[in-house]
Amino acid sequence: MAVENVVWPRYIDASVSRGDGRRVPLSEAVAEPTVDEIAEAVQQIGYDAVIERDQTHPREWEPRGRVLVQGAADSTKNDLVQAVAAYVGILRD
Repeated sequence: MAVENVVWPRYIDASVSRGDGRRVPLSEAVAEPTVDEIAEAVQQIGYDAVIERDQTHPREWEPRGRVLVQGAADSTKNDLVQAVAAYVGILRD
């Protein structure tokens, strides 16, 4: 099985602090990102996305889901999350 990157909504959520798990600069973060937006952004970048809606991040109480990114072995996690954040921002404009 291929290595999968996991992208949680909190990685690009503007309401989450860096210390609490946001992985992009506040200027690139978005308000209340959804797994659907993240999955669409992942596909725009050129990878396959699998949405797991019933997953809850260990630091959250409510399940917001997560997106599994397949075929992204050629990208670092940080680059991937930055690109996803940028695309979600574009999708909203």
